[in-house]
Amino acid sequence: MTPLLDRPAHAIATAVRDGVASAVEVTRAALGRIEARDGAYGAFTDVVAERALGKAAAVDAARARGERMGPLAGAPFAVKNLFDVKGLPTRAGSKINRELTPAAADATLVARLEHAGAVLVGALNMGEYAYDFTGQNAHDGPSRNPHALAHMTGGSSGGSGAAVSGGLVPIALGSDTNGSIRVPSAFCGVFGLKPTYGRLSRARTFPFVASLDHVGPFARSVADLALAYDAMIGRDEDDPAQADVAPIPAALGLEDGIAGLRIARLGGYFARSGELCAFEAVDRVAAALKVGRTVDLPDAARARAAAYLITMIEGAALHLERLQTRVEDFDPDVRDRLIAGAMLPGAWLVQAQKFRRFFRAQALALFDDVDILLAPATPCRAPKLGQNTFTLDGKEQLVRPNIGVFTQPLSFIGLPVVAVPVWTDGEALPMGVQIVAPPWREDLALRVARVLERTGVVAAPVAHFA
Repeated sequence: MTPLLDRPAHAIATAVRDGVASAVEVTRAALGRIEARDGAYGAFTDVVAERALGKAAAVDAARARGERMGPLAGAPFAVKNLFDVKGLPTRAGSKINRELTPAAADATLVARLEHAGAVLVGALNMGEYAYDFTGQNAHDGPSRNPHALAHMTGGSSGGSGAAVSGGLVPIALGSDTNGSIRVPSAFCGVFGLKPTYGRLSRARTFPFVASLDHVGPFARSVADLALAYDAMIGRDEDDPAQADVAPIPAALGLEDGIAGLRIARLGGYFARSGELCAFEAVDRVAAALKVGRTVDLPDAARARAAAYLITMIEGAALHLERLQTRVEDFDPDVRDRLIAGAMLPGAWLVQAQKFRRFFRAQALALFDDVDILLAPATPCRAPKLGQNTFTLDGKEQLVRPNIGVFTQPLSFIGLPVVAVPVWTDGEALPMGVQIVAPPWREDLALRVARVLERTGVVAAPVAHFA
């Protein structure tokens, strides 16, 4: 049973549908692996064993009755602890939130994955209130990179990256405001999808910056990423901010290849402020896709600055009452940034949002004659836990605010992105590359990622557990 846990979710589901393994057996094996390994990884904050076994038994009973099985039948999954899970307080990585009344219902995306047959096994560690790029949590401890335990997972969805990379679950959910799916995907060596802003329901998730928040899946295969995405798309009346745009399923056309797709790499801003390995990873992907064209996205640096302003001001507004009454219960690093945001002029937020519209128009103009853009995901491989500085462009920079240098300008305007892991011989940790598509065309980015996976250019192996 243990080797089956190292396989993709769709392979687990096939084994369950074919009677090779039962969902209960798979779930017991996953729970056992979490118990054995998570002390090293720090991925989980809550394990819902009784619920998981009950759901798995229901999957097996449905099979015994001859009912049609979902595409993720019996596959374990877990969610960042800002998703509501019935019976658990929604921590959002904080000390304060664990005093909340337990959630009365699951988040929409949790329910939709379970409707597809997947089995929820628990909730995952994250940076406090999602204001983090490192995966370090002052209250629950850090999530650790399964490929090198002394190193960061990235954040704020660090537990999600660790759980998938470490083989605890084949699929996890996270959120991405400025890069919090793509950074852990890059650092931990897994696939991650940040959908178009407004594509997936955020109903019953704890917010961070409402005008920037995205939610999406992590997986160890592109097919799993597509299956999870397809299971979650569709209009949800419980999320008034969700866009009313017809979904385009991704799994059916995943093997269609890239013939006819116009692909370019982003230059300028996206070709500096990183270590050489960041750009070599893009080189490798571009060569595999036979990409020779480079385009520029002007004002990306200003976009990153504007994203910072929106994050600080909106984040501070959300937490103002908690800052006034429970300030001592915050992670000091998060507290200080929120307090700083509370003191910024509201006029700056207005200007940042005006610039956002201008920058989005510039970016969308690129897609008049390009279908896919390539860019680095992070400026470096995963730093060590507790590391505060690194050297970029010959200058010593702070780690925490600069990990998202390449992700922030893209989430700022809500573009869909698949992060893929690129490995170099002799290196224990991967680099990530962003595959960027036009709004609502997650399917195109996933097709490109699948070509790269099929040809061996990118891969997401389960980390070795000593």
